[in-house]
Amino acid sequence: MEALPDAAVLATRLKNTLIQYHNLEDEKWRVAKKTKDVTIWRKPSEEFNGYLFKAQGVIDDLVNSVIDHIRPGPCRLDWDSLMTSLDILEHFEENCCVMRYTTAGQLWNIISPREFVDFSYTVGYKEGLLSCGISLDWSEKRSEFVRGYNHPCGWFCVPLKDSPSRSLLTGYIQTDLRGMIPQSAVDTAMASTLINFYGDLQKALQKA
Repeated sequence: MEALPDAAVLATRLKNTLIQYHNLEDEKWRVAKKTKDVTIWRKPSEEFNGYLFKAQGVIDDLVNSVIDHIRPGPCRLDWDSLMTSLDILEHFEENCCVMRYTTAGQLWNIISPREFVDFSYTVGYKEGLLSCGISLDWSEKRSEFVRGYNHPCGWFCVPLKDSPSRSLLTGYIQTDLRGMIPQSAVDTAMASTLINFYGDLQKALQKA
C-alpha cells in the first residue's frame, strides 16, 4: 500500500506555489516560441536542472468547459494527443485525486514513452479556476515506461474581461522527463508540445 499524501496540506502548498509563479514579473521570462494565438516563455526552474515554462493563449469557450477538458477525467484522453492512458488511483474529494498517466514517444521516439503519477487539485481562483498538480514518489513502476516527474505545474483559466464567453488560459509546466535525454531536446519538445496542446484543446471544445 502506497503512503498517500496529506491531501489538504499538499493542495494548499501546491496552490500557493502556482500563484507565486503567476505573480512573477514579466522580465523574469524569455520568449521560447510564439504563434498567432499562443506564446510560450521559459525561465530556469528552481526545482530541477531544467526550465519552468509559461504558456498563454485565449480559448473560445467558458472557463468550466476548458478546465473540465484539462483536469483528470475521461475528457482529457479524448483530445490530448500526447496522453495514451489515464487512471484515477485515489479520490480524496471531488476536486482532488491521485492519477497515473502515460505519454507517447516524442521527437521520432528520441523521447520514449513516459509514465507519471501525479497529485491533482482543482480550485477556484479569482473569477475562474486553477487546476494544478505535482508528481508523487510512487513505488509501483511498470518496466515498459520511464517514470517522469512533474514539479509543481498547473493551469489558470479566467474569463476574458471584455468577452466572458472566452477564456484566458495560462499554464506553468516544469517536467523532468528523466532517462538519458539531452535537456536541450526536452526544451525543444516542450515548447512545441505546449503550442500543440492549445490547438488540440480548442479543436476538442469546438466539437463538444
